Amino acid sequence: MTQKQTLTVRDNRTGDEYELDITDGTIRASDVGKIGKSDEEPGLAVYDPGFTNTASTRSAVTYIDGDRGILEYRGYPIEQLAESSTFLEVAYLLIHGELPTREQHDQWVHDITFHTFVHEDIKTVMRGFRYDAHPMGMLLSSVGALSTFYPEARNIKDPQIRHEQIVRLIAKMPTLGAWSFRHAQGKPYVYPDNDLTYTENFLSMLFKMSEQKYEPDPRLSKALEVLFILHADHEQNCSTNAVRSVGSSQVDPYSALSAGIAALYGPLHGGANEAVLRMLKRIKTKDNVPAFIEGVKNGDERLMGFGHRVYKNYDPRAKIIKKATEDVFEVTGVNPLLEVAQELEKIALEDEYFVSRKLYPNVDFYSGLIYEALQFPPEMFTVLFAIPRTAGWLAQWLELVDDPEQKIARPKQIYTGERQLDFVPAAQRWS
Repeated sequence: MTQKQTLTVRDNRTGDEYELDITDGTIRASDVGKIGKSDEEPGLAVYDPGFTNTASTRSAVTYIDGDRGILEYRGYPIEQLAESSTFLEVAYLLIHGELPTREQHDQWVHDITFHTFVHEDIKTVMRGFRYDAHPMGMLLSSVGALSTFYPEARNIKDPQIRHEQIVRLIAKMPTLGAWSFRHAQGKPYVYPDNDLTYTENFLSMLFKMSEQKYEPDPRLSKALEVLFILHADHEQNCSTNAVRSVGSSQVDPYSALSAGIAALYGPLHGGANEAVLRMLKRIKTKDNVPAFIEGVKNGDERLMGFGHRVYKNYDPRAKIIKKATEDVFEVTGVNPLLEVAQELEKIALEDEYFVSRKLYPNVDFYSGLIYEALQFPPEMFTVLFAIPRTAGWLAQWLELVDDPEQKIARPKQIYTGERQLDFVPAAQRWS
């Protein structure tokens, strides 16, 4: 029998001691709240801005070991999934917790393929945006609008209704993303093609012009498949936390995912690969890399695409994306910035300044180069992130709905304002 693990805490204010249970390397915040609690005083609370060391949920979706550079979906290494799986198979794994049988897979792909069309009134909604509207703003608004087209989605306790919304969201997200892209270019919206795979269909809706049938290069659709798999989930990041927090009010999944899209919209979350591109363009050539490195060390420059909030080792996704970059450039031609990126990576991985600080390339370092090679403007990068992340958000949302311990999100605060001021009526204040 495993020995019970506990933490003994002594409150030096009172001399009282408390024994707190340790489970899975954590103590319960509610147990901390018992320390010093009395009729006159509240118990202790934990102050943790950004939730850097606070577990808000139990989850079986994604495992990360940042120190060893490990990322797993439902226990499967990301390297194996990116090499041998498809995005829709990975999406099934995330949602259902296990890999599909052939029959389950075929039904899953069929359901998603035949739900890619959106209501024509959504097209009207999107056409109402200005010509220069940001694609993420359009995606955010259109996903939120879907909740009004499927009012039954509010019944989140019904498993069948939940499943229908999950299929709809995964299916329709590429359509909405592609239409936001076309809108910015003033091009007509392209309807889904049910003869194509998930990523092929997305490329068709993005780039089809006057041709009868769009046939994407298989190397490009494969590279996009890999990128979608790598971005499908990443544990309790900012956008996932937003989905869970808003979802804890038991709102419909469209509204909950809109919160995730809004969080991803922020430059600190989804915009990092755009910052990498700006950095590489500022460096310009391989010969300028040493001077840039010195600027970073002196605090005059910022090294973008290196280091990660979670990973203290080489981001496993970065290695896979680097290979995908090579495949894309076989089709599109080599971006001269690739040479800059490779030289920057080479020096940073050998330089003690960066090695000692565990600044390794992350997923954003090469992904921006791929997106640019595919002719995406920087404002589309976060849309390309949101489409695959939908599967992860939904898997996390499902856990939330079924979690018996889940409560509506309501963090504590430390009040820092004035207290017990006397109100002076306006007639006296202004006289």
